[in-house]
Amino acid sequence: MKRLLLGLLMTVISIPVMAQQSDYPANYASAPRFKALVAYDPHAEEAHVQFDKQAVNFFHKLSYGEGYLMDVIDDMEKFPTSYDQLKEYSIIIMLNAMPGGKERRDAFERYMENGGGWLGFHASAYNDKDTHWDWFNKFVGCGTFLCNNWPPQPALVDCDTNDNPVTYTLPSQFVVPASEFYQWSPSPRSNPDVEILMSISPKMYPFGIKDVVNFGDFPIVWTNKKYRMVYINQGHGDESFIDATQNLLFTNAFRWVVSKDPTGNPFEK
Repeated sequence: MKRLLLGLLMTVISIPVMAQQSDYPANYASAPRFKALVAYDPHAEEAHVQFDKQAVNFFHKLSYGEGYLMDVIDDMEKFPTSYDQLKEYSIIIMLNAMPGGKERRDAFERYMENGGGWLGFHASAYNDKDTHWDWFNKFVGCGTFLCNNWPPQPALVDCDTNDNPVTYTLPSQFVVPASEFYQWSPSPRSNPDVEILMSISPKMYPFGIKDVVNFGDFPIVWTNKKYRMVYINQGHGDESFIDATQNLLFTNAFRWVVSKDPTGNPFEK
């Protein structure tokens, strides 16, 4: 009995000693690490709003425990018109929307040119001859909208690189849930400042049922290395969050953009 009690006592005493001998593996935040702004247009087409609302919920879940603070704008007319308002956010997540009007666009442009972070989905990068925002075209890093598949369908995709943290934990090839995908002209791959992270596999051609894309370079995830940003072409309909691998892509992209904050990596604080 005495030996048993002595053994228990030694075990209790040894626990804090062992803890002192090795670093604790986790890093718990004592306060929110950063702020994020999520913006979408509730008056957009129904399939876009379906995605937007699910995305708001997805990013809200990532904020559980106040790891970060998240503000949501569901009216693009309320998008900040000054850089001072935007600079408090480490990242702006644009869901199928972009700012309109000179004041809002100027504020966003200044935000990005001064180290701001952006994660854009689907129509947030849509631009054509009627967009009339030359800077945004340069920022996104590709040409204007060329064509798309229709109706939305799953697609086999290739990771163009697994060296970037956005795709490091993803398989080199996998199937993403149904979406409408945009092809651009010229392709962002022709821009030396752009790193392509993921593309529609050429095995998909002909791609579509009503509107059929037959050929061409088809990147769907990339970053313009001149900015702290990632663009993800997915974002149409209510199936985008049914797949764990694609959810990991979204989380990786979000975390990577935030980690490159010029004030320091919030996850190391």
